[in-house]
Amino acid sequence: MTDRSLPSDLDVSRSTIEHLVGRSVDNLTLYRRALTHRSLLRVHSGRSLRSNERLEFLGDAFLDLVVGKILYERFPEKDEGELTRFRARLVSESPLAMYARHLDLGTHLRMSTNAAQENGRDNPSILADAFEAFVGAVYLDQGYEAARRFVRERALAAFDLAEVATQDENYKSQLLEYMQARGWPQPTYRVVREDGPSHDKTFTVEVRVGDTAYEQGMAGSKQEAEQRAARRTLAQIAADEPAS
Repeated sequence: MTDRSLPSDLDVSRSTIEHLVGRSVDNLTLYRRALTHRSLLRVHSGRSLRSNERLEFLGDAFLDLVVGKILYERFPEKDEGELTRFRARLVSESPLAMYARHLDLGTHLRMSTNAAQENGRDNPSILADAFEAFVGAVYLDQGYEAARRFVRERALAAFDLAEVATQDENYKSQLLEYMQARGWPQPTYRVVREDGPSHDKTFTVEVRVGDTAYEQGMAGSKQEAEQRAARRTLAQIAADEPAS
């Protein structure tokens, strides 16, 4: 059954939705609504459409509960304050957009042509909202346990939660996300120099994106040198971007 309120090229099929969810579903309307950006309502104002905003509200609350339980089980050594900070990070815009990209939700978003042309399908805010809404749809259609498995197995399992939770300090992850959002090659790191005795070395690491060399970082470990090189590269790219 197709969505008769929209032209066929904006419909999302049952097979597509079930592929995204990872199981058969019942109420297709919920999932199509979860993939509907509010920009589409302005274009098709005469049709009985709803955006994903109410489902987003529900998905947000559900994610707080499920992610909180995951963190409680996975990090028994963390206190309440640390768990709260971890959860806040894991359900913030950037990670939510990352989960959405992992599921390829952007490809299936129903939005206006203008929104799509303005990179709406990879806009972090739009993707984060769509992921929350899709979680809300799974919960309403399939119940708590199925929605919990969807979050754990289809979204979070592909990521190192401790790394994602500290991503604000992880410049390598930030640089990778920046490149992916723009369709650029994945950054690589090359040790260009090692100085000092074996017990007290200093490493100089260079960031490369494709054939282009970016900034270097220097530290007493390769890992820290990579982080410093990534931080300097992000700063360089930001400085070189034209003002909007």
